[in-house]
Amino acid sequence: MDNLLHPGAQPSSLPSALRDLAAHISLVILDVDGVLTDGTLVYGEQGEVVKQFNAKDGLGIRLMQSVGIEVAVITARKSPILARRMTDLRIKRYYTGYDNKINAYNALLQDANISPDHIAYVGDDILDLPVMRKVMLPIAVRDAHFVVKNESKWVVDATGGHGAVREVADGLIAARTNLVDAYNEFLRTHVGCTGLEDA
Repeated sequence: MDNLLHPGAQPSSLPSALRDLAAHISLVILDVDGVLTDGTLVYGEQGEVVKQFNAKDGLGIRLMQSVGIEVAVITARKSPILARRMTDLRIKRYYTGYDNKINAYNALLQDANISPDHIAYVGDDILDLPVMRKVMLPIAVRDAHFVVKNESKWVVDATGGHGAVREVADGLIAARTNLVDAYNEFLRTHVGCTGLEDA
């Protein structure tokens, strides 16, 4: 616990060469299947019935939002389950049913009025590549397709649906501010305790 609470504590997976670049990211775009989930699709007679999300990833999204990093979602699939998760996480910019993700990306650029120089994209497979090639910081989960890994500037240690988004969140937050301070401020603001030692 002492190492966690040390004022200089930082996550280890963000390459040091990317810290300055990561500090300027103000929008993170996430794929869903294979990034926010492990990619498993469960169907019943009425269509998709299960989509499993990771609570650590959800908290990572809330932490990014708390320091001014907006989160958006672009996915090829439509799912009422996803719509519910987006509401829970207060993600207002999400685009579903886009096999051609560039169309959604272009709409997002206009809607958010943001430069690609301030955008990161987290993906896992070849449908993500067109957008990953447009943004400043393309990121792959550990179990991404090798082609996607080869075109990414950062490959996180965690796999899709198992904390990869939280790892991205920690890295981006630590690049712009002290990570422990960000945790403490979040706990004070959203939980009502004084910080990590009181959590």
